[in-house]
Amino acid sequence: MADFDERGSRLTIKLVYYGPALSGKTTNLMRLHDLLQPELKGDMMVLETENDRTLFFDLLPLGVTTPSGLLIKLKLYTVPGQVAHDSTRKAVLSRADGVVFVADSQRNQTLNNAESFNNLADNVARVGLDFERLPLVVQFNKRDMTDILSEEEILQRWSKMPWPVLFSSALQGSGVRETLTALLDSAYAVIDRQYDLNGKHGMDRKLFISSVLGT
Repeated sequence: MADFDERGSRLTIKLVYYGPALSGKTTNLMRLHDLLQPELKGDMMVLETENDRTLFFDLLPLGVTTPSGLLIKLKLYTVPGQVAHDSTRKAVLSRADGVVFVADSQRNQTLNNAESFNNLADNVARVGLDFERLPLVVQFNKRDMTDILSEEEILQRWSKMPWPVLFSSALQGSGVRETLTALLDSAYAVIDRQYDLNGKHGMDRKLFISSVLGT
C-alpha cells in the first residue's frame, strides 16, 4: 500500500523487482537509471557480496509532481534471488505497490523460475498482500542468450495467467522501459482508486506514466 503523507503532500510508491538469482534484476535497474532523465532520479545504491551477486537491494528513487502540487516518489527495489536470503525478500516485498517478476529465458532455468515465482506468491501472502490484486508484470529477460525458450513457448505456458508477459535483454537495454511502463499502468489503476490521482490531483494514467519516464 502506498505511503501517503498528507501534511507533507507526498505519496511514496514502492515497486519491487523479484526473481531467481542472476536473472537480471539489478541490470534492469541499472539500465533504467541510465535511461531516465537526471532530474527524475537519485543515486543508486547497490550492496553486493564478494561474488558480485546482489545481497540486499538496489534503490532507485524517482520523483514527479502532480498539477495539484502532490509529490509522488517512486522507490524501485530488487531483492536477492538466492534461496538463503528469503527473509530479506520478505522484508523488501512488504508494502509493495507492484512487482516485476524477472524470469531467466534460458531453458535450463525453467525450474528456478518456477520455484522463484512460487516463492513470490508465498511471500506476498506472508507479508499481508493480496496476490490476486497485486499489480504484477512478468518479464522474460536474457533474450540475448543462446538456448532460450522461444516467445511462442513462453506465451503458451503463460496463456492462462492474467499478468502481462514481456521480453527483454536488460544487458542491452531492450524491453526495460517497456516493462516499467506496463507495471506503472497496472499500478496506476490501484493507486488512483485509493488516492484519486486524476480527480483530486489532475494526474491521469497517461500523464503519470510519461512523468515518471520523462517522455
